[in-house]
Amino acid sequence: MKKIDLLVIGAGPAGGRVATKCAQAGWNVAIAEAREFGGTCALRGCNPKKVLVHAAEVVDAARRSDGKLCDAGDIKIKWNELIQFKNSFVKGIPENSRQKFEDKGIKTYLGSPRFISESQLMIGDETIEPTHVLIATGAKPRSLDIPGEEYVTTSDAFMNLDELPKRIVFIGGGYISFEFAHVAVRAGSDVSILERADRPLKGFEESIVDQLVSKSENLGMQLRFNSKVLSVQKNEGDTYVVNFEQNGDSVSIEADLVVHGAGRVPNLDGLDLEKGNVAFDKERGIRVTKTLRSKTNSIVLAAGDCADTGVAPLTPTANAEGYTAVQNLLSENDSEVSYGPVPAVAFTIPAVASVGLTESQAKEQNKSFRINEADASGWGSVKKVCESTAYYKVLVDEESDQIIGAHLIGPTAAETINLFAMAIKTRLTSTDLQSLTLAFPTSGYNIREMV
Repeated sequence: MKKIDLLVIGAGPAGGRVATKCAQAGWNVAIAEAREFGGTCALRGCNPKKVLVHAAEVVDAARRSDGKLCDAGDIKIKWNELIQFKNSFVKGIPENSRQKFEDKGIKTYLGSPRFISESQLMIGDETIEPTHVLIATGAKPRSLDIPGEEYVTTSDAFMNLDELPKRIVFIGGGYISFEFAHVAVRAGSDVSILERADRPLKGFEESIVDQLVSKSENLGMQLRFNSKVLSVQKNEGDTYVVNFEQNGDSVSIEADLVVHGAGRVPNLDGLDLEKGNVAFDKERGIRVTKTLRSKTNSIVLAAGDCADTGVAPLTPTANAEGYTAVQNLLSENDSEVSYGPVPAVAFTIPAVASVGLTESQAKEQNKSFRINEADASGWGSVKKVCESTAYYKVLVDEESDQIIGAHLIGPTAAETINLFAMAIKTRLTSTDLQSLTLAFPTSGYNIREMV
């Protein structure tokens, strides 16, 4: 049996930060990763996804500028070359990441530890007794629980396709489906999205999502809401039939590829948390206090997508939790995680971005507020890039004049939302923002108009 100060399970942004900082403090640290070292964001999520999105942005910008700013010709995405370029960003990360841990004196394991008691775990044939455990194992695709689920492609596999099929059906109307659908349609695929609710992207402001839905449909996407997928059948010749129920009617649609975009759940497979007396919920994750400690086993902390923190499972929130976990492990007194306002972005084209309260949330909290909203497609900063969709909705507290929510769609929404996050964090008023001297002409200058 090997005794150590800290065992970290999961080598993503939260786990990696905790392992590194505690090792630098002189702790005896080990880190285990069931897949490749480097984490989802670097290998299978945020960063490689943005390479694909940027390719679609380049092609889209050229096409909508054709005859105005340039001669776009027959511009198109060459999928196999795009994937090769994407792979150049990922190549070497697992080996380099693991080596960096070992260079810091951190013992690395490729495998999934499992609890055998409240204070002991096994990795392979080795028993480890850590003083502290941090679980940061991320999330995995939610089980669809339908016949033919084995024929459904995950987002991981989508980003490694040698060729992009002509007919693609996405199951679910969240981030993954919409982001990849906007790439696929610009690459020439016929795209359908099946969402079981009456609207997609539930976490975003409804009026902004309406703009995205309209844009997506104008691009030729088939968006089917109130659609419950019942099964996926495989035909001869590697084609598929997706059977679903829409508004009580039985409907089928053929596809060359079916992609899982129906959400993710905490990845707690193989940990045997029950034996470790670590309470968890399969949908929400490990039950933790506001200081990230397990509610039932005090030596265990959890962070990132596998922890039931009640905040959005995003890379920035995982980083914030990793920072707090380090503080709580290395100090005598625990502190709560300070997230501040958390911006959320769906990297469609154009992007959808949100921070702070939506209108419905503000009403639920009985806030007294005013709404500034308008179509911004006529603004110079939007017309100059030949985009036809831009809209904003900003909520301002009537009593304090502070910004309490901002919701955008447009060509620079993903960057502009950070200015609103800073404004909410620092409690700037709309008057403060209107009085700022900002560079012109820039997209950031437009915030003066929005408030």
